[in-house]
Amino acid sequence: MKKKLAVVALGGNALLRGDQTGTIDEQEQNTTETLENLVFLINEGYDLVITHGNGPQVGNILMRNDAH
Repeated sequence: MKKKLAVVALGGNALLRGDQTGTIDEQEQNTTETLENLVFLINEGYDLVITHGNGPQVGNILMRNDAH
């Protein structure tokens, strides 16, 4: 049986949602939810390729640098 393949880009949105402030508790909860979804895919028979997704943290750093 041929396995299914999913390419998953994990970026800042996996850690920090738009309406959050980025506390450790928020990031831990978001990471747990993300990993639960990845485990679901594995249990459904998917092989995963996980890559960096480049999220809002990079944009925040760029905006902070532009302000100085």
